[in-house]
Amino acid sequence: MKTSIIPAGDVGATGLALAVGVAALGLLLLGVELRRARAPRAWLVGLTGALATFALLGAVLRPAHVETDGLTVGPRVLVLVDRSRSMDLPAEKGGPTRLERARDVVEALAAKGQSVRLATLGFGAGKAIPLGEDLEPVEKDRAASRPVTRSDLVAALESLESSAEEPPRAIVLVSDGRLDRPTEEHAADRSSLGLGATTVPVHVVPVTRHVPSDASIRDVRTAGAAVAHQPMQLRVEVGCSGGLACDKVGVVARELVDDGEPEVLARGEVTPGKDASATIELSVTLHRAGPRVLEVAIESPKGDEIEDNDRRFVTLEVARDRVRILHIAGRPTYDVRALRMYLKSDESVDVVAFFILRTPTDNVGASPSELALIPFPVDELFSVHLPSFDAVVLQDFNAEVYGLTKHLDNLAKYVGSGGGLIMVGGPDAFGPGQYAGTPLAGVLPVKLTQEHAKRGVELGWFTPEVTRAGAAAPVLGLLRDVIGESFPDMPGTNVVGPANAGATVLLSHPVLGDEGDRMPILALGEYGTGRTISLTVDGTHRLLFSSFAAERAGRAYGALWDGLLGWLMRDPRFESTTLEVPGGCVAGVPTDLLLRPLPGTDGDAAVSIMRLGTGETAFETRVPIAQAGPTTVELPALPAGGYAASVQIGKQAGADSSLTPATRRDFACEKGGDEWSDTRPDPARLEAIANATKGVVLAPDKLDQLPLPEPTVVSTQRKSTPLLPPWAWTTVAAALVGAHWIARRRVGLA
Repeated sequence: MKTSIIPAGDVGATGLALAVGVAALGLLLLGVELRRARAPRAWLVGLTGALATFALLGAVLRPAHVETDGLTVGPRVLVLVDRSRSMDLPAEKGGPTRLERARDVVEALAAKGQSVRLATLGFGAGKAIPLGEDLEPVEKDRAASRPVTRSDLVAALESLESSAEEPPRAIVLVSDGRLDRPTEEHAADRSSLGLGATTVPVHVVPVTRHVPSDASIRDVRTAGAAVAHQPMQLRVEVGCSGGLACDKVGVVARELVDDGEPEVLARGEVTPGKDASATIELSVTLHRAGPRVLEVAIESPKGDEIEDNDRRFVTLEVARDRVRILHIAGRPTYDVRALRMYLKSDESVDVVAFFILRTPTDNVGASPSELALIPFPVDELFSVHLPSFDAVVLQDFNAEVYGLTKHLDNLAKYVGSGGGLIMVGGPDAFGPGQYAGTPLAGVLPVKLTQEHAKRGVELGWFTPEVTRAGAAAPVLGLLRDVIGESFPDMPGTNVVGPANAGATVLLSHPVLGDEGDRMPILALGEYGTGRTISLTVDGTHRLLFSSFAAERAGRAYGALWDGLLGWLMRDPRFESTTLEVPGGCVAGVPTDLLLRPLPGTDGDAAVSIMRLGTGETAFETRVPIAQAGPTTVELPALPAGGYAASVQIGKQAGADSSLTPATRRDFACEKGGDEWSDTRPDPARLEAIANATKGVVLAPDKLDQLPLPEPTVVSTQRKSTPLLPPWAWTTVAAALVGAHWIARRRVGLA
């Protein structure tokens, strides 16, 4: 409450000034007069004159006593707290983390700012979000609880500037300075901070200035795109800070495999020196397309305080420039000719083809040297050059007769490490080709036993039936567009067993079958990181050479093989589900896996997470597929490393229980990732932001020096009480004027 004495409300500022001026002039003239007169008892004239003048002034102004009681509102002050992963680093050696230091700062500001309205917000990759006392998001949704892997102050300030809420009078920024935006060169430019026309000051509180003794992999990047079979340069930046001596640091790049030790791709040595960084280029070659997980590691120097950033797991999207296929056929047939023509006509395919023109038992009356155009290099192909191929096509080929049996184990390992395999039917394929009971039999998507080998082939003509899975699978989508629901007759098939667990049957025999299931004609399967296809007929050339093919301009054959090879090479067009890990995976924190199945997909999704290098299943579950939009699968906290997510979705709408073809995506989990790649705080950047916005820089223990805005008065109540009634002022003034006149008469001044 405030009290004051003011003139009557009808006087106004002009009247007040005029009245005071006249009174002052009267007193001045009275003083001059008394000075000149030098009369006895002149003091009495001066006293009564002064009293009369003040009484007349009071009668004119009629002063009143006013009591004012106002309601004030504290200014809105925002506390912006950095929520990025770098805040989990220690603020000092053996001390609290930077986030814990930030929590102490927020508590101290809350105790100090009783005269202001404090609101605590956190910033990371997007707009600022409200935080509770524990610096956790107020809205406990899955997205808000996800680890923050960016520190974008500009985006946060832009969201505040465009918000419909009351603008703040001041902003207090609590961070370690390791910001993605603004960059170091733009921190001193106010126009680059996202504040717009707002002139609010930004005060900064650096939570630490301690630089840890740390050697780290600060960056891993490729020079250009990663292309299968082609060398690429992997640039690795290694830095040392905190006075740590880094004279020689070994660097190694490895590719993680499903089971076993990582494959070493390149090694090198770099010399960053003290408080500096250096870059090394490693030449690496990856032979498999799709997402591949690389481990890049350095040898930790002595005294390294933070070892979690000495190893990075990087997911590379490896593309294919050209698909390299090894095509091996046991005899020249119409089917072999059709496939060779197709492969040769595609400019994106490099095909190496070998055709057996005769068997070793053929008696043709000539020596082998006179008959062989090119000797079949089976040993060299399957022991030396096999990894250079993206896929192998075995078409009507007898493994025992042509010396392939001893290499079948190597071929199975090739598929398990990411290669593709297609076995095409014929008199010497599958059982008759001596594949039953071999390591390759376990790779195929169908069962193959000695019993099936005895039965060999079924020569009766039949029309393959499209299964309900085949009617929906994108692998046959191009073929369905050409031929619709019809399919040409096939001249027989190899006899095989039912599909293996997890395999998908797209075409089946209308009569033959084991265990109550129709015999698979076309089946797809996964083995390790590779894929396999079994096609038990040698009559698909009828999609190219027949009256059926002529009616469709011969386009059906290419449509079939485009889908088969596309699925084998993991072309996204032929996948039944798209997998994503939004925001990446942070070790030790639950992660989201996003499934985007094709429209019309129904049933449950079987999700399996395998840890690379161990072959062990880290997590598996079944979740119902969302009918509208993608399906989110909540994965548990995973340790640092590489993982493979595999998803198969249950029955299609109106279909049987056959699974769709499996979809796989490899991904990496890191402890700190980019946020821990450089552990040095950056208080200089925070100081530049404060200077650009006319804010101040305060240490966490100097918050009492924080300049807070003044509160705003929003409403007042006034109570006015006159000092004297107007008649009293007039009576007193008249009496004093009379007394002054009497005094002047007595001293002879009247």
